[in-house]
Amino acid sequence: MEILENLGRRVKEKRGAQGIRAAAKEIGLSHATLSRVERGFLPDLENYKKICKWLGLDLEVQSQPKKKSQAAGVAQVHFRKKPTSSPDTAQALAELILAAQRALLSEGRQDT
Repeated sequence: MEILENLGRRVKEKRGAQGIRAAAKEIGLSHATLSRVERGFLPDLENYKKICKWLGLDLEVQSQPKKKSQAAGVAQVHFRKKPTSSPDTAQALAELILAAQRALLSEGRQDT
């Protein structure tokens, strides 16, 4: 997903000359988290949402639409950036996990 691959670059561009602590406070993150994102690490889902909102990105376009029956926050997928896993591999695993969740929910199971 292009947004995930370019998230750190987009944050750096928008932050510009603004200090990392000030930008992190504006977003609602710790400065350490924002620094990791700028270095290419992927944030968790809640921080991703905050960053996208700050960047002015429409999450509906970036994420798959939720079904009305899907419970919010049932599954969250977060992979830390490691040299041993490519962004394509991480994205494929995330999609697999979310597809399994959707399948379970469509069958009426609410197991967590």
